[in-house]
Amino acid sequence: MNQRDTSVPPRLLLLLRELASSLLPTLVINLLCALGVTYLMRIGGSFYENLQVSMCIGLLAMLFINGTRLAIWGDGPPNKLGFLVLIAVAAPASVLLGRLLASLLLGQPILSLVPEHSDNIIAVIVLTFLVCAGATLFFWNRQKLAALEAHASQVEKQAVQAQLQMLQAQIEPHMLFNTLATLQSLISTDPLQAELMLNQLVQYLRTTLSASRADSTTLQKEFDLIKAYLGLMSLRMGMRLSYTLQLPEHLGRLRLAPMLLQPLVENAIKHGLEPKVEGGNCTVRAAIHNDMLVLSVLDTGVGLPTSFSLNQPPAQKEPVIGMHFGLDNIRERLATLYGPLSELIITHNVPAGAMAQVTIPLKMLKAAHRPAKSSRLLDH
Repeated sequence: MNQRDTSVPPRLLLLLRELASSLLPTLVINLLCALGVTYLMRIGGSFYENLQVSMCIGLLAMLFINGTRLAIWGDGPPNKLGFLVLIAVAAPASVLLGRLLASLLLGQPILSLVPEHSDNIIAVIVLTFLVCAGATLFFWNRQKLAALEAHASQVEKQAVQAQLQMLQAQIEPHMLFNTLATLQSLISTDPLQAELMLNQLVQYLRTTLSASRADSTTLQKEFDLIKAYLGLMSLRMGMRLSYTLQLPEHLGRLRLAPMLLQPLVENAIKHGLEPKVEGGNCTVRAAIHNDMLVLSVLDTGVGLPTSFSLNQPPAQKEPVIGMHFGLDNIRERLATLYGPLSELIITHNVPAGAMAQVTIPLKMLKAAHRPAKSSRLLDH
């Protein structure tokens, strides 16, 4: 036997969502109409009776208008002339059927549907038409505003992505030029070390090629990129640099925006460990704490300058200004992609050096980076 399809039709689901989102505003409008009819227009009986009638008319009008609109035009914008005709037909039909339904609910004799036997029914029909037209304009404007806000959010994310590409363009040549200069000096003095550095540079470029061009990456790939970078830096700095990467296996598949940690690691090397004669250690780790992803970059370098401020550009020269540019970029990307609860904190490391810590709510991280099925297969 063929199994019967019990799935709900898409048009019906759309209608139910429309009715659910319109229910509360419709009830408020019905209440205002009952107040106006009772105390301003002086039509009908008591406020309670008029409220019953208003609720029946308003709910039927919402059902008629939304149901017919979705049946004819679906989720797209309706024809303006056709929609006005729809309101012109739905308003009197809602008034007549609503009054009949209210009479049944109140247990009163059924009100006559003939206009001359109905108390000011023309005024009620006109009021219903105006309310339907006004409510329609309100919901249309609300939908347009929501669409504009969604578009603005998308444009903002694209702008942040463009800033990321600009930051990448500034990071990569700086590191490449320094590495190539070191290679040039090693070729004649230590060919084996030069070959090892060249191999490490190729590995770094191969790793960063895909990571830096993607909209999102996995935490494992981000750590692979950092490992390749630190491996290259350790060849340049020799015994002056040691590093530790701490990534729990179950966090490796988490997706996040690329190049969030890379600038922080570069800052740790450039502004913390390279200026220190004896060098030091750089530790990069990931952890979960209170439903937050916590990414930390710690170094045992020279530490933060005394004039360093998280909010004001420091009154020092180019190295710290460059560091501030990278931090500002990361903060802006965090706020845009993951909301106000995400943050970047720069503080002192104990006993020496500095610590940069990125905190992202897990629910925002998963909502922003829901990979397609095909991309999940690529991660295996």
